[in-house]
Amino acid sequence: MSETILFWAVTYAQIMLGLALILAGWRGVTGPRAQDRVLGLDTIYITAMLLLLVTGIRTGGHYYFEAALIIAILGFVTTVALAKFLLRGEVIE
Repeated sequence: MSETILFWAVTYAQIMLGLALILAGWRGVTGPRAQDRVLGLDTIYITAMLLLLVTGIRTGGHYYFEAALIIAILGFVTTVALAKFLLRGEVIE
């Protein structure tokens, strides 16, 4: 019974995260302002990271968790660089 509940919970989570990924991509492409596009990109990398974590839970592979960590680090650096560019117009002073 517990394995069945876990299977359906992980399946539901993957479907909803996939839908969230599509909607965030739509916001990133059609955002009316640059800030909306940055928030869409931020949501895309967080959702992709969570999708990798859920896939890692389903398969039991540890490489998914390492890939999620790399996505989190690169996404954070990208968000900081884009925010700095939008505020000041340059990334490196």
